[in-house]
Amino acid sequence: MADSSFDIVSKVDRMEVDNAINQASREISTRYDFKNVGASIGWSGEKIELKADGEERVKAILDVFQSKLVARKVSLKALDAGDPQLSGKEYKIFATIKEGISQENAKKISKIIRDEGPKGVKAQIQGEELRVSSKSRDDLQAVQALLRDKDLDFAVQFVNYR
Repeated sequence: MADSSFDIVSKVDRMEVDNAINQASREISTRYDFKNVGASIGWSGEKIELKADGEERVKAILDVFQSKLVARKVSLKALDAGDPQLSGKEYKIFATIKEGISQENAKKISKIIRDEGPKGVKAQIQGEELRVSSKSRDDLQAVQALLRDKDLDFAVQFVNYR
């Protein structure tokens, strides 16, 4: 019997992020506490730009955006938001979406699988993803459960389960 396998990736559905931005923008435009403060959220190149006239208000916009991401099942671990910065008369926060598993994080996952996972499970690093293979599908599911229980500082998804 051939080995079963799955890939561990760190990807974010860009459409879900767009939808979260649009929902947050709509909520900001209708909320009373954001009236006449120049509050906005939107894409600025590859970054997400949040603007308001006060530091507390721009943090509140970030909070609204995070709640919309959670509602759309996008992990907050994929969101990398900076600190509020004063730019002229308004405060801005730039946020980016992190995708891909770095080499050091891939090695960390591989070590967890080697040390704590079932015997006979192999993990190979392939660029920004990991391929995990084993003869037993039960072992692969045990590895997925193991990684879900670990508190990794980045979002992971399991794809291509065969």
